[in-house]
Amino acid sequence: MEGEASWVNNSFENPTRDIGEFDLFSELSDEGNKEVNAISVDLILPDDLLERILACLPIASIVRAGCVCKRWHGIVSSRRFLWNFSHVLPQKPWYFMFTSSDEPVGYAFDPILRKWFGIDLPHIKKSNWLIATSRGLVSFMDNDSRSELYVCNPITKRCRKLQEPPGLKVSDYSALAISVNRISNGYTISIVKSKLGLGNFFQSDLSIHIYDSETRMWVTSCTEVLTGWRGGDESVICGGVLYLLLYSAGGGSTDTRHGLIKYNLSNRSSHGLLMRSFIKVPCPLTCGRLMNLNEKLVMVGGIGKQDRPDIIKGIGIWVLNGKDWQEIARMPHKFFQGFGEFDEVFASSGTDNLIYIQSYGAPALLVFDINQRQWKWSQKCPVSKRFPLQLFTGFCFEPRLDMAP
Repeated sequence: MEGEASWVNNSFENPTRDIGEFDLFSELSDEGNKEVNAISVDLILPDDLLERILACLPIASIVRAGCVCKRWHGIVSSRRFLWNFSHVLPQKPWYFMFTSSDEPVGYAFDPILRKWFGIDLPHIKKSNWLIATSRGLVSFMDNDSRSELYVCNPITKRCRKLQEPPGLKVSDYSALAISVNRISNGYTISIVKSKLGLGNFFQSDLSIHIYDSETRMWVTSCTEVLTGWRGGDESVICGGVLYLLLYSAGGGSTDTRHGLIKYNLSNRSSHGLLMRSFIKVPCPLTCGRLMNLNEKLVMVGGIGKQDRPDIIKGIGIWVLNGKDWQEIARMPHKFFQGFGEFDEVFASSGTDNLIYIQSYGAPALLVFDINQRQWKWSQKCPVSKRFPLQLFTGFCFEPRLDMAP
């Protein structure tokens, strides 16, 4: 693994309100402290040209730029700057790693600057809350009552609490997904609730609930009884279709733990038809993680050992084409060894062209670039494992200044 790199501990504020109160500290630089003689761009560049230049910077650099002076603060806080920023090339997705299983604290990794930033997530209370992301917005829901639901921008800290989702007050499993419209910036949230049948654990009641940010209303669009399968906590919206990973409930002849069903959100009605969309997974998996990469459904899965199916021998990446899975990569053994021995589950999420994978048992983070077909370790996270049972998890999100819930 690469050596420990520089990192910054930052507190990001909402740039539309105040982008000047940042507490920059503990910034380590490989270059050291060097004096640089430079001519102030304030003496040369007009506002419109300076806006275009700043809009092309990594988002962490834009945050720092807002602290330089009142002029720069006003520029990066303006509506025109946010418009320009939203029309330049997208930022690479960051990965937020929870470093405590009891508290929602952690660091976010920027793959452009290759640094970690200490940021606070508003309102979230535990690291085991259900989390879904899309185009700069993060949705999270409590994992106990499933009644607290928020949508926020983790960079600007703008946050909205949504009304309590409908459906069963108590469900055995829930899956959360969010999709942001690229044109209107409105968003759709789906919650799939699954409850095992009383006295018959081979059956489960499954319901799909949809929230529209424009109407600010929930609709229960589908209810169904599954036999031999149950829902879980893994779902994603891709191309207007909700994909849900199913788990075997036993009682059948299935030779795999997982399956996939899809639900077209525009139809909003498919009573008794969900299992007709059933798609087999490419091989027996111990763990499956779904993600939307440029409107393509991608699955990262753990491949178990034959003699010990609860231990992963490798990790594969597949993309869904119609009903067929195409394997696009498999983690090289040298990187797999870098985590130590995996248990049957692990954390993985991705967006754009990056996929992040980490073991629950260590803060090591591996990045796979789909376009370049390249595996690479992130810089070392500025946290160490304090006790043997300490767990780590995380999620990736697109850092944006222009998105608001």
